[in-house]
Amino acid sequence: MAADLSQIVKAYDVRGVVPDQWDEPLAERFGAAFVEVTGADAIVIGHDMRPSSPGLSGAFARGAAARGADVTLIGLCSTDQLYFASGSLGLPGAMFTASHNPAQYNGIKLCRAGAAPVGQDTGLLEIRALVEKWSETGAPQPVAVPGTVTERDTLADYAAHLLSLVDLTSVRPLKVVVDAGNGMGGHTVPTVFAGLPVDLVPMYFELDGTFPNHEANPLDPKNLVDLQARVVAEGADLGLAFDGDADRCFVVDERGEGISPSAITALVAARELARNGGKGTVIHNLITSLSVPEVVRENGGTPVRTRVGHSFIKAEMAEHGAIFGGEHSAHYYFRDFWNADTGMLAALHVLAALGGQPGPLSELVARYDRYAGSGEINSTVADQPGRAAAVRAAFAPRDGVTADDLDGLTVTSPDWWFNLRASNTEPLLRLNVEARDERTMRAVRDEVLALVRAPDSPGTPDPSGDPSSPSGV
Repeated sequence: MAADLSQIVKAYDVRGVVPDQWDEPLAERFGAAFVEVTGADAIVIGHDMRPSSPGLSGAFARGAAARGADVTLIGLCSTDQLYFASGSLGLPGAMFTASHNPAQYNGIKLCRAGAAPVGQDTGLLEIRALVEKWSETGAPQPVAVPGTVTERDTLADYAAHLLSLVDLTSVRPLKVVVDAGNGMGGHTVPTVFAGLPVDLVPMYFELDGTFPNHEANPLDPKNLVDLQARVVAEGADLGLAFDGDADRCFVVDERGEGISPSAITALVAARELARNGGKGTVIHNLITSLSVPEVVRENGGTPVRTRVGHSFIKAEMAEHGAIFGGEHSAHYYFRDFWNADTGMLAALHVLAALGGQPGPLSELVARYDRYAGSGEINSTVADQPGRAAAVRAAFAPRDGVTADDLDGLTVTSPDWWFNLRASNTEPLLRLNVEARDERTMRAVRDEVLALVRAPDSPGTPDPSGDPSSPSGV
């Protein structure tokens, strides 16, 4: 198969349409290249519920074993369960998933031992180069002594580790609706929640990689509609929605209202700081709410601001010895989980916080949700640098306003801030605005959008970026 690897090897993973862009023979070469580049003598492999996942992961295992590595197959798992296996077993790992992408997609998330990420700067480009070479010349001869392939069940150990990190012994009974989106949450939630004082109402727990009910992407509001309605109908205390590989978790309160991932980041940060004696560093990306660094400081911690993206968060986590990190995309990272992200652990923190006091979730999170945010608004723009420069020229000279370029353009004043970032893969500018009140937020948002979408710009607004219906939460 003559593969165009530039289309499937992304910044942090491999992802593409099966079998159009990649297939099992190519997966086998990726397995061999992964062992070659990492120098691993043993690896662990897991996969999600997509129809193509068992075949692709099996092919990867064959390629790895042919290069002499012993392979441990953990079968169906969430991405954070694979990270657990990598961390607890001390092995490099490969997770076969395309997260929330449609059914015809699949991919590989790779990590070194201890769940350390593998991206373009940490081995993925070398892996790609080997696969391209072998695609042209043929795979290398197998080593004299191939590795073994064995199976292992890690689900119970994964659940036990998570539960060891959150004290749920004294929480009051809670009624919880969980929407697994036919993804891997349907596999992990029953085991993790077993024994907890939780009346679990499952939604779409059947593992089905064709996603018959809705996309397994809880950050798109349309995919939360079923959960929101069910929470209200059941009179539940809260709702949880997981994405396809169950590494992200979105929270809905008792009214069926979505809770900002920034508020969840602040809540979990406060709890993790309490676990660590009121000391520690917390990483947050630059589009999380100002409430996050405020809450961190109020609870004795040190906030560190970083770029958007898990590779940057994980790098900062390691550099600063941080205890926790959060992104507005609902990725939550924990030092005690090998600096890897796990939505399940964040969900357990929410259950513990809610169940440890008598009030509803909406009241609990109000202390962490202090500002008015726009959500992420996308605009299709051909001249991204030119539009960003026009925005800078309009705002930067104003009194009390500062600008920085850590990740795109961030403009800050005493009463508001906004960030304007170009997409790495599409002709989009992504805008996030936050202010002390809704009126100010809307005014700043509309002024920036007017500049971004000015008539002399050759781009046209993306429908998902309608300011009356901002995308994201």
